[in-house]
Amino acid sequence: MSASPWTAAPVAVIGAGPIGLAAAAHLLERGLEPIVLERGDRAGSAVASWGHVRLFSRWSELVDPAARRLLSRLGWVEPDPNHYPTGAEWAQEYLQPLADALGDRIRTGATVTGVARRGRDRVVDSGREEQPFTVHVRHADGRTSRVTAGAVVDASGTWTRPNPLGSDGYPADGEHEPDVAAHVSYRVPDVSKAGDVARFGGRRTAVVGSGHSALTALVALATLAEKVPGTKAVWVLRRGAVGSAYGGGDADQLPARGALGLRAREAVAAGHIEVVTGFRTQAVEPVGSGALVLVSEDGRRIDGLDEVVGLTGFRPDHSIMSELRLRLDDRLEAPVGLAPLIDPNVHSCGTVYPHGARELAQDEQDAYVVGMKAYGRAPTFLALTGYEQVRSVAAALAGDHESASRVELTLPETGVCGGAGLFDDPDATTADGDAGQVGGCCAPAVPQLVQIGAPSSSGGACGPTGC
Repeated sequence: MSASPWTAAPVAVIGAGPIGLAAAAHLLERGLEPIVLERGDRAGSAVASWGHVRLFSRWSELVDPAARRLLSRLGWVEPDPNHYPTGAEWAQEYLQPLADALGDRIRTGATVTGVARRGRDRVVDSGREEQPFTVHVRHADGRTSRVTAGAVVDASGTWTRPNPLGSDGYPADGEHEPDVAAHVSYRVPDVSKAGDVARFGGRRTAVVGSGHSALTALVALATLAEKVPGTKAVWVLRRGAVGSAYGGGDADQLPARGALGLRAREAVAAGHIEVVTGFRTQAVEPVGSGALVLVSEDGRRIDGLDEVVGLTGFRPDHSIMSELRLRLDDRLEAPVGLAPLIDPNVHSCGTVYPHGARELAQDEQDAYVVGMKAYGRAPTFLALTGYEQVRSVAAALAGDHESASRVELTLPETGVCGGAGLFDDPDATTADGDAGQVGGCCAPAVPQLVQIGAPSSSGGACGPTGC
């Protein structure tokens, strides 16, 4: 941390998800004291909320190295490194033990409502960097308090802010009207639960989105269709053809992720899933008793729907840092140093390189946004990436700039190159005429990370969840 009278103050970590807890473990290794503020009633509460979803990453890719070292000293037995856990298993067998190891450094039921320099709003220059951070907290019982911190690491994720159905970034007409909203969900259905079986079984559901979360939902509904007659799914995509939306298949270095796309393709072939492409949602209209209609910008309609599942990604909420001087990309809402590495309008092969404190640095010294929230609106993230971020940030805060600048991560390939800036273009085609996948692979495949949208068994190593 920068030299100041507050160097010995704790580092406030916002969010006790996988990345926030990893940040705390790395800070401890560096001799810095973390305080982790979690709005939920337990560590990993966001992950637990999608506990039914199986990740496409193995345990070996889901445990942070510093966290492993801390837990091992306490006798923790690491799960089978080749097993693919569910979100519930990740939370119960890793996140909760890690939180227990961190002890009273974890404060649950603590919602951060704002972060500032003590006695300075964002306008004031004088003496700014000599002042500590003040973190404003609202507790579960309604009390408010302040935490004084020498640095702030925001790992609060994006789970509470799903993107709306509207293709222009705003809610579709009618989306939030009570008679419509009751039939719109932004989470992957849990078809092992009676409530979701009753909601989706024997009914026609539109799944809006092209990422791995949408694939997970489609596969879940197709599985339900084999048990409950009349269950149908409509896959609604903005792109002109499915193209690369099925993912890398057998070429994916994360086999479970590749298998997800293959299962979705089989479900389409079996007739369980109808595909509608080039559809940009403008309105959701109620028709009769509980039926819905999706209406596109060009006037096309998808009739006879009972439910709609919107899995079009998430977006960050940076309002808690509105009194700090953050530099965010005006498109992605990601740190300006990171945005060029993850911008889907630029990367024809989905290249996302490991990165750390340098790319995440802000004008407000010793303030960092990490994890999924650092990716802003970009549709890609893996827990491995977040672990590398916080390793580098902890090193930087400890003054070890050589370690902070070093890359200590190799990411897996997907086996597919996305459409980059044209991924959402209904008319985009590749050289071989396959609409929706632009230009083919322009170079040896380098990591394309997975859509985080909502948790998915492709949800990468990180469910939306407080990563």
